[in-house]
Amino acid sequence: MKEEAQHTEVDPGGQDKEKKRAVKAAARDTAEASARIRWRPGSSYQWIMKNIPFFLFLAALAVVYIYNGHYADKIVRDINRTNKELKELQYEYKTLKSEVMFRSKQSELARAVEPFGLKELTQPPLVLVDSIK
Repeated sequence: MKEEAQHTEVDPGGQDKEKKRAVKAAARDTAEASARIRWRPGSSYQWIMKNIPFFLFLAALAVVYIYNGHYADKIVRDINRTNKELKELQYEYKTLKSEVMFRSKQSELARAVEPFGLKELTQPPLVLVDSIK
């Protein structure tokens, strides 16, 4: 109030200066009042308490998102490991198949049974006929 009394001058436009000061003071008071209302500790606490279910929902979504990423990585690793095993088994199958085909040739078979005293027939087999009939 003392400041307003000191700044009061009497001139033809003196009332305009007082009105401007009053408007500025009212605006300052309104801004301070609105700031006090916005930053009340009770209202922030109430807002947080009201939104706890939403925060929990967001936390659950984050956990599911992280789990899904780890699960996808694990599945990709399993698929790659299975593909490597499949290729190894295919190679082994082809190797064994070619070995069996090689050993089942007539010349290789004769060479394999020679140590047992078996020889390849040079004459055609004899047909046995039942004489009782």
